[in-house]
Amino acid sequence: MYNIIAKTKNMERQEWLRLRKNGIGGSDAGAVCGLNPYVSSLEVYASKISESVDEGVPDNEAMREGRDLEDYVARRFMEASGLKVRRANMMYASVEYPFMIADVDRVVIGRENGITGLECKTASPYSAEKWKDGKIPAHYIMQCYHYMAVLGAKSWYIAVMVYGREFKYIKLERDEEIIQSLIRIEENFWKHNVMKRVMPEPDGSDAAEAFINRHFAESREELSIPLAGFDEKLHRREEITGLISQLDTEKKKIEQEIKAYMNEAEYAENESFLVS
Repeated sequence: MYNIIAKTKNMERQEWLRLRKNGIGGSDAGAVCGLNPYVSSLEVYASKISESVDEGVPDNEAMREGRDLEDYVARRFMEASGLKVRRANMMYASVEYPFMIADVDRVVIGRENGITGLECKTASPYSAEKWKDGKIPAHYIMQCYHYMAVLGAKSWYIAVMVYGREFKYIKLERDEEIIQSLIRIEENFWKHNVMKRVMPEPDGSDAAEAFINRHFAESREELSIPLAGFDEKLHRREEITGLISQLDTEKKKIEQEIKAYMNEAEYAENESFLVS
């Protein structure tokens, strides 16, 4: 079951962003699960506890084009699928888990077996491989399952336009095991991180690195603090650094042996490898 918590038609973007602070949205789900290569759970946490109303991740041209072309993707979906969709113009929240909110791109109309919707995406040709053979980037899958969890939907559609290449759509069926796992992860994040103001631990991802570098960009030269509780991890870091150096040397040695073996040959191959 779900509630309608706001009507979003003609709503100012700043007000929409303010509403999103009240829960975890579909576009947050992949990051909270550690599956979004561009946004980390640290970024989501900071955006939820911040008093300022902003976009969180800095806006860029790809994000702007994705928003502007959403309507085009929806029209292409209707042409390709024969289904009719419309804007929902609503923000929803789960009754059982009110921290789970949803502002969906489109809902499919004329359905007799419950609500379902459409998520509209655009992708550059460089990302086409991520959509090949029915594949969907993991953070977008979590976004669709999040919407199914909030709205009790049995399925969700996702459509993508790869610039200058192709258009395709895929139907995701409800998977209760994935949805229950997603609910547990989001509930833990909301209750133990956001509500208690406890920053999630970094996960080693590039997205977490980018957030930390941006969020803690300024330092005070006169400030020094005790380094407590990190001895074991710093010793482990030294071990890892040594292993990386050792493995890199071993890798180079193998490459050099093969180059010397090949002499003037451009290629060398066997049943398992092709070396150039």
